[in-house]
Amino acid sequence: MKHHPKGLYILFFTELWERFSYYGMRAILVLYVIANAQGENPGLGWAEGDALALYGWYTMLVYLMAIPGGILADKWLGPKKMVFIGGLLIIAGQFILAFDSIIAFYTGLALIVMGVGGLKPNISTMVGGLYKEGDLMRDKGFTIFYIGINIGAATAPLLVGYIGETIGWHIGFSLAGFGMILGQAVYIWGQKYLKGVGNVIASTSKSGAKSHAPLTKIEKDRVFVLLISFLVVIMFWGAYEQAGGLLNIYTKEKLDRFVMGWEIPASVFQSLPAIYVILLGTIVAGFWAKWQAKGKEASSLFKMAVGIMIMGCGFLFMVGASLDAAASNSGKAALYWLFGAYFLHVVGELCASPVALSFITKLAPAKYASIMMGTYFAMTGLGNKLAGMIGEAASDAGEKTIFFGITFFTVGFGVVLLIFLKRLKALTHGAEDVVLEEAA
Repeated sequence: MKHHPKGLYILFFTELWERFSYYGMRAILVLYVIANAQGENPGLGWAEGDALALYGWYTMLVYLMAIPGGILADKWLGPKKMVFIGGLLIIAGQFILAFDSIIAFYTGLALIVMGVGGLKPNISTMVGGLYKEGDLMRDKGFTIFYIGINIGAATAPLLVGYIGETIGWHIGFSLAGFGMILGQAVYIWGQKYLKGVGNVIASTSKSGAKSHAPLTKIEKDRVFVLLISFLVVIMFWGAYEQAGGLLNIYTKEKLDRFVMGWEIPASVFQSLPAIYVILLGTIVAGFWAKWQAKGKEASSLFKMAVGIMIMGCGFLFMVGASLDAAASNSGKAALYWLFGAYFLHVVGELCASPVALSFITKLAPAKYASIMMGTYFAMTGLGNKLAGMIGEAASDAGEKTIFFGITFFTVGFGVVLLIFLKRLKALTHGAEDVVLEEAA
């Protein structure tokens, strides 16, 4: 039985702790910014609209910096070195946030933005580099890697969120920094399993051809399909990332969080999507494997279209929560609405997101692998900015209108993608055919 390369697990644990750091920060950022500037655990005392605007800018820039991070890796330093440098910048940023100063706040955010931009696209590129072209294990490897991401994302809100809200925001920020230190330690220790992966691509091939030669017709078509898939990415994360902004505030203010007499901190619920990923990851992957074995449509673009529609339908639960809150004497809705929403969000995510990462490593020209991965994460960043803008609009339009609107647009976009699926698949020029043939 074929096993995954040991290097996968090194990257798995490195990314796990990086995501612990990021999602710990994400869980308390908006709540810290809107917290009263006076009291036992003071925040910045900003208005909700301003906090959501900051959230949108921060989460956009975190991923937008993946483009220069990818360029630096492809042209000069290589993915392996960029992952290390990115980790150091994240550690510095998290510990600077531990200081109670507005200058430290902005400086820490800036360092984390640069750090994630250096680490995030390049570690994903390295995962792809562990496998040969057409290897069936590649998609499974990305699913394992994705579960690692979500172990970090699940534990961070439980620890960082709880400590930040109940003990001190700045202690929470520093705890996220310790997580990244563990990630760096694992990465340094595991270098012996990453030999030949993540280095700078040589300027000339064995035949003497220049790597910077113009793209071929097939490569151009494949890049075009990737750009189309990036539109899906923007739409998907623009909806999904309401979790850290609008849904985070909605949970705090309009959901009944009392369970057996104890009020659960709002940030703790940020762990729900990641917990669902861990529980459902292999189930969803197994479903698609059986679906594909039956000879049914199972291309990456098809999965992405289905994923965005399922995720969008999750917001119908939040429409239900809005109606429940309006009818309730307390003005608050039951928690099960949030559980239902996140469940569908994650099912959609598992159909679309790991597949998108693998899809890029299949279609992107080798000499632009990190740049294209960086572009993917930049589109994720634009989706995060869109999420912040949508969240801001809720103050005027109302949450129910926003929730229903998200469902309408995401489902509609998925339908359009399915309509053009056959034409788009033709432009991939069989990039997935090897896998499909081997699976049959």
